[in-house]
Amino acid sequence: MHRRVTTAALGATLAAVLAVSACSSKSTDSDSSSSGSASAGSGLTISALAQIDTEGKEQPKASDAEALDPASPSGQKCDPATIAMAGALTGADAALGINIVDGAQLAVDQHNKANPDCKITLKRFDTEGDPQKATQVAPTITNDDSIIGLIGPAFSGETKATGGIFNQAGLVSVTASATNPTLTDNGWKTFYRGLANDDIQGPAVAKYLTGAKGKKKVCVIKDDTDYGAGLAKAVTGALGSAADADCSGDVKKGERDFSAIISKVTAAQPDAVFYAGYYAEAAPLAQQLKSADSNVLFVSGDGANDPQFTAQAGDSAKGALLSCPCGPAPDKFASDYKAAFNQPPGVYSVEAYDIAAIMMKGIEEGNNTRPKLLEYISKYNGTGLARKYSWTPKGELTTSLIWVYEVK
Repeated sequence: MHRRVTTAALGATLAAVLAVSACSSKSTDSDSSSSGSASAGSGLTISALAQIDTEGKEQPKASDAEALDPASPSGQKCDPATIAMAGALTGADAALGINIVDGAQLAVDQHNKANPDCKITLKRFDTEGDPQKATQVAPTITNDDSIIGLIGPAFSGETKATGGIFNQAGLVSVTASATNPTLTDNGWKTFYRGLANDDIQGPAVAKYLTGAKGKKKVCVIKDDTDYGAGLAKAVTGALGSAADADCSGDVKKGERDFSAIISKVTAAQPDAVFYAGYYAEAAPLAQQLKSADSNVLFVSGDGANDPQFTAQAGDSAKGALLSCPCGPAPDKFASDYKAAFNQPPGVYSVEAYDIAAIMMKGIEEGNNTRPKLLEYISKYNGTGLARKYSWTPKGELTTSLIWVYEVK
């Protein structure tokens, strides 16, 4: 039986939580959400629980034995070439961008060591995850003639804002993380998505909650980003009658006091809350929700599936479920990543590694111009550490599955 909280008691509880939250630090020296390692400062782990399809049914994990390996010598010679990464490397959500650029850098470093006659350079561009900032950065990327491929942009909003720029320049961009479904509806010929979109993730996690987890009433809360809107819409639609409109709500990026929406949640007495947004807001929301009603399961998507969620939310994150189109890091990859960057891989690190490996394979085979590399990606069909990569003409993967993780 869910307990009700009086307005006065709730206010006092939230004030205390906010005081604690305000003192928490934001360190990128934290453990991987996809490796099951302990998160910095929390003593908690984000561990892979199940791989599921759009019906919420568990599916077996594919073997990575046949994965493309950038550390394998090819014996090919090529002119020096450059690929780029664009995403948030500073700011509130920087950990997600750092996960990506480090995954790509590991692939590049391994390739260059094994293939000294085919050197590849990775250039990184910080957008802070801000669409406006990204539109200022994008021309710098496209005007650099040495750059023939782009990993990114990282977030859906900045991808929406810059996709036309990269398309006009003929620069192939493969995102490791932007999941808003409408991105591939813009008619761009250069954009490819290296993971499932939210029209896959949303139904999968929704039906997993109502099926395997037996949840009958779920409150869906979203932030004001393109990512949050797309994921919330997909989850709400798939939840059907389990989605309680009376406790659905909106929050803003940068918001930290969630007393208003939590009052709606506690009044509705749901089984679970699904939050569509990023870890910077997910952490204090989970804290305040746990203090208000410890019986409500907190669930979120890939935007919150990062060690910074557990580091900032602390013990309030325990028991939370986090979905992601990203797969767990294989042991060797995790070991190599830790050795290179002194921290385990995070969400999207494996995808970025795979995308960089695919681009470098194309360059090895002589696709050393923007048009050639674009054509190579469009026809690519192969296996990476995370999944099989093959794209439809729209730029979506031909096959996609979702992972569910649990905070322990």
